[in-house]
This record gives sequence, structure tokens and C-alpha cells, in this order.
Amino acid sequence: MNQDVVVTGVDVVAPNGVGIETYWAATLKGVSAIRPISRFDAAGYPVRLAAEIPEFDAERTFPKRLLPQTDRLTQLSMMCADTALADAGVDPAALPEFAAGVAVSSATGGLEFGQRQLQQLWGTGWESVSPYMSFAWYYAVNTGQISIRNGMRGPGGVVVSEQAGGLDSIAFARRRVRKGTPVMVTGGFDSMLCPYGVSTVSAATGVSRSEDPERAYLPFHSSSSGFVPGEGGAVLVLESREGAAERGAPTVHGVVAGHAAAFDPDAAGSSGDGLLRAARAALADAGAAAEDIDVVFADAAGSVPLDRAEADALTALFGTRRVPVSAPKALVGRMMSGGAALDVVTALLSMRDGVVPPVPDLEHTAVDPRIDLVVGEPRTQEVRSALVLARGHGGFASAMVLTKP
Repeated sequence: MNQDVVVTGVDVVAPNGVGIETYWAATLKGVSAIRPISRFDAAGYPVRLAAEIPEFDAERTFPKRLLPQTDRLTQLSMMCADTALADAGVDPAALPEFAAGVAVSSATGGLEFGQRQLQQLWGTGWESVSPYMSFAWYYAVNTGQISIRNGMRGPGGVVVSEQAGGLDSIAFARRRVRKGTPVMVTGGFDSMLCPYGVSTVSAATGVSRSEDPERAYLPFHSSSSGFVPGEGGAVLVLESREGAAERGAPTVHGVVAGHAAAFDPDAAGSSGDGLLRAARAALADAGAAAEDIDVVFADAAGSVPLDRAEADALTALFGTRRVPVSAPKALVGRMMSGGAALDVVTALLSMRDGVVPPVPDLEHTAVDPRIDLVVGEPRTQEVRSALVLARGHGGFASAMVLTKP
């Protein structure tokens, strides 16, 4: 029989808040981080809005010896992992040599680092390119640097499935715990917010080109113009329930009860078929039925056809039962791998506090009437289980069921 895998540590680095309590307070208040790009001059780009992570105090204490070899995103993921481990009460140095592993998903790696080194290459020649370029740009760099920093020599990996990657990575870590690894550090971190990244996302299907921060990203809304890119993510610590109890873990945030992934034959995901199959399989994996779910954290692409397809999937899954639907990424943009991981932590906080976070206040008549989107104000209710959905560009679909401890 498969053993329960629980979440004993969490942390987030999001555009509207660093740390779980700061992020959670901002999310419940509907504080949006979407605004004009400030990190570089984006005047000539078709995408001019994003959700950026402002510099915060902890960054100034990051080890200076690591600065030349790491992208800022990697630095943020390492700091996030440190806090998640502290939250779990895990000291990696006190564990047996191969007792802890890392699987932090990323689709971009150190993109800004790579861009700067290519500028060096074409600007002043190959001699100016950092030797750290050999790994600092790579999508596995967050997993690698967290492993090295904490001496974690257990199973390692990175799952690349864009927005779905955050869930797929947590599922990878869950499998490793079930196979005997005592502790897995997992989650997702991504950013496209550099000139090269924004030029790439500007060519993507479904991105918003709006210049109005309050109207740019409107999930499940008839006036949706697409998604707004964001950056950041979340890190979680997973253990078996028995292992956490034996170790005396200070907190158990929730149970990763079920997961499934699917591939949509329609690469754009506009059929919703893959998302529906993933959700049904995740419920089966959790030994749960649709009526057991108290809230859905939606993929919420912000594209009219994609949101309609997700609403189709939810209607097929729940029938006439209007399950509350939350889309907190409307405040922080789509973070690719980081977005799904952040939604998982948000779901755990909803279960902890019995409240569902809202999207910014929209005209109710313009929201897809088939779903019960939580709008304007947080909704107080008991949350015993949550379904988190994610789709990745190219047809990836993933679903995860979380339950209260």
C-alpha cells in the first residue's frame, strides 16, 4: 500500500510577497503585482506589463562567492529552499549522506545569466564569457545549486513541462519519498523577465499585449486578452507521514493525496481533454470523488478559448455542482513552473485558514457563468481538499489533489 506523503515545509518568493505570510496577506487583499516592466526599457516590445519580484532585504545577505556563478532566479530558489527547510525543521547536515534529494522544476533555468554572457560573447569576445555559463543557464541549475548548497546527495531531477512542471516535479518527489528517500525538496521556479525572455514570450500565443495593469489578465472573463508573465515560485519539503512523525516535524501543512499528468492531443490545450483526464486520474489516485473537492485552483490561462476549455472540463468533472474556483495567478502573472508550485502552497494556506482567495473585482456578468469564480473578496469556508490544475505550452496537463493533515 502506498504511504501518505506530507508537506512539512514551505516557502514562496512571489511578485506580491516574499515569504508565505506576506504573500498570503497580499493575496487575500487582492494586491496585484502586475505593472509596467521596470527591469529594462521595454518600450519597443509588444509585451510591456509583467509581475516582477522587487529586490528584498534577504538578497543583500546572499553569499557573495556565489553571485558570479548564479542567475538571480537561482539565488531566489536557493533562499526559498533554505526557508522551507527551516520551516520543516530539517537540518540537511544532520541527515545520512543520501537521505535527502531535490527536484525543483524550471523551464527557463538562468535565462538572464545566459543572455548577459551571450552579450559578452558578441560584444568583447569569447574570453569574456564566464566559465559558469556552462551550467548557470541550464534548466536543472536550481535543483543542482540547492543540492550542492545543502549537501543533498539523494535523488535529483528536473521536470520540464512549462506551467505543468511545478505539479509534475512535486509528483516526482512524492514518488521518490514513497520509494524510500526520507526527505525531498521540490517545487518550481521560473522567470522570462529579461530582454531575451520577453522577446520570446512576446511571440507566444495567448500573451496579453494590454497596457492597462488592471485589465491585462482577466481569467474566465469575456474581455480576457491573455496572460501576463510573472516570475518566482515556491519550494516544498516532502516526507512520508511516518517519517515526519518519527522525526518530530514541527508542522504538517497537508497531504499530497493524488496526482496525474496527461497530454492533450490539441497542443494549444483548447479542447480541455488532457486537463479533464488528468483531473479524473488524480482523483482516482487520491481515492477521492469529485464531490470531495472543496475548491479548485485553476490553470486560468487568461485566454478566452483556453479558459472556456477549462470551464468545459470543470463542468464535465463536477456537473451542476458549483465548486469554488480560485485563480490567484491573476495577481502575480503566469510563472510557468513556479506558478503551479505557488498554487499548491496557496491551496495549503487555504486549508489552514479556511478561506479561498479571490481574483480582483470583475464584472460578474462577464465571468463564465458555469463556474463559481471567487471574485472581489475572500470567501470563508472549510477547505478539506483542493484540486490544483495546470497546463503547459505544447499540450502538457497536470492535476494534483491536496488534503488537510
